[in-house]
Amino acid sequence: MQTDVIEAGPFERMLTLHLEEAELEDAKDAAARKLSRQLKIKGFRPGKAPRAVVERMVGSEALRSEALEDSLPGLVGSALEHVDLDPVTAPQIAEVRDRDEGGVEVDVKITLWPTVDHVPDIARTIEVELPEVEEAELQEQIDRARAQYAELEDVAREANEGDFVMVNVSALHGGEVLEDVTANDLLYEVGSRSFIPGLDDLVTGVTAGTIKEGPGVLPDGFGDKAGEEVTLRVLVKGVKQKKLPELTDDWVSDVSEFDTVEELTGQLRNSLTAMKLNVTRTAYRDKLLGELVAELDVELPEALVEAELESSLHNLMHSLQAQGLDLGTYLAVTGQDQREFVNDLREGADRSLRTRILLEGVAKAEGIEVEDDEIDAALADMARSSGRDQSELKEVLVANGQDSVLAGDILRRKALDRILEASTPVDADGNPVDLSLRADNEEEDPEEAAPDASSVGDQDAGPDVDEDA
Repeated sequence: MQTDVIEAGPFERMLTLHLEEAELEDAKDAAARKLSRQLKIKGFRPGKAPRAVVERMVGSEALRSEALEDSLPGLVGSALEHVDLDPVTAPQIAEVRDRDEGGVEVDVKITLWPTVDHVPDIARTIEVELPEVEEAELQEQIDRARAQYAELEDVAREANEGDFVMVNVSALHGGEVLEDVTANDLLYEVGSRSFIPGLDDLVTGVTAGTIKEGPGVLPDGFGDKAGEEVTLRVLVKGVKQKKLPELTDDWVSDVSEFDTVEELTGQLRNSLTAMKLNVTRTAYRDKLLGELVAELDVELPEALVEAELESSLHNLMHSLQAQGLDLGTYLAVTGQDQREFVNDLREGADRSLRTRILLEGVAKAEGIEVEDDEIDAALADMARSSGRDQSELKEVLVANGQDSVLAGDILRRKALDRILEASTPVDADGNPVDLSLRADNEEEDPEEAAPDASSVGDQDAGPDVDEDA
C-alpha cells in the first residue's frame, strides 16, 4: 500500500492511501464472512456461505463498500505507523475515490498536537489588588460566632428576615387538608426558605395572632405530591428575635479555644486575610496566564477544539447524571441559553488548549523535564489517597497508557511554577507585593492555623429558645 502525506494546515496532514484492487481481496473475504453470519442464506448455516454466494446476494459493489468500511481503520493505523504520525483526534475519512486503473484512493485528515517554536517572555509584572480585611467583614464573622449561641426573645412587632416565628401550618389541596404537611408549634426562621416554598412570603411582615393564606408548592420529600400547588394556611402564634450573647473574654473562653476577645479577633482576621490572599493569588495566576496565552501565536485545528468541547460536555453530562439531572434541567435552573452555553464551552475549550500548549512550550524553552522520582512521588500520593498498592497502580496506568498523561501533568505543573517564579505581582504603584500565605509575619500558615467563625463552638447549633423571654 502506497501512502502519501501532504500538509493540510499548520497542524493538519492529509494522508492518501493508494489501494490496489488486489489488496482489497482479503478485506472482501472478511466482509463476506461477516455478512454470511448476518444473512439467512438457504442451504447454508450462518457464517458458512461462500463469498461468491454472498456476493450474488448483496451485489459486488455493496460487498466492496463493506470491505472498505471494515478494513479502513486497520489500514489507516498501519499507514500512520509507516509515516510516523501521531494524531490527537480520531482520523477523519475525507474522500474515497475509485481509480481509473482499478483500486481506490482514500484521503484521511489527520490532526496533530500543536507546538510552538517561541513562547512569550515569562518575566513580567502583574498588577494585583492588595487584599484588605474590612472591619465590617470581621464583625460579620464575630456575629456569626455569637449567633450560634443566641437566645430567642419574644417581640411585639412584625417579623423580619432573620427573626423566628412560632406557627401552626397546614396545607389544602382540592379543598382537603394534607395531614403530611400539617405542623403545630413550628419554630421557623423567616427568610430561611427551609420548609415549603411560599411560607416565607406569608410570615414576613406579620405580627403574633395573624392568620394568613397563600399559594405554596410542595418540595421534594413529599413523595408523589412533590411539585403540587397547595394553599398554605398559617397561624402566627409568636414572633421572636435573636439575642446575641455579649462579646466578653469570659464568653470567648467558654465557647472557644481562645482566652480573650482580642485573641479570637486576631485569629479571625488572620483567617480572612488568608482567604483573601488565596483569592488574590488565583486572580494573579489567571491574569498572568491570560496575558501569556493572548500573546501566544498558534492556530488551533478546528477538530482539536471540537474534541475538547465534546470532552468538556461529556464530563458535565456525567456530573449532572450523578446528581439526577439532565442538560435541559441544568440550563433551565441556571437560566442559560443553549447556544450561549455551547459558545461558552467552546471558548473554554480553546482557552484550555492554548494554556496547555503554552505550558508545554515554556517547559521546552526552559529545559524542564520530568524525573523518574517525581513520577514515583506522584504515584505514591495517588496510592495513599486511593488505598491501592503503588506497584499495582503503576501497572494499571502503564497498561492504559495513562503514565504519559501523569508525566504530562507533572511537566505542565513545573512549567507553571517556573512562570510564577519568573513573574512579580505588584501594587498600583508598581511596588512588589508578597502573596505568600503569611499573616502578620507569623511563621505558621493562617489558612491552616486560624479557624473561621464556624469553628467557634458547634456550627450546626441553633439559637437557644429563652422560654422566659
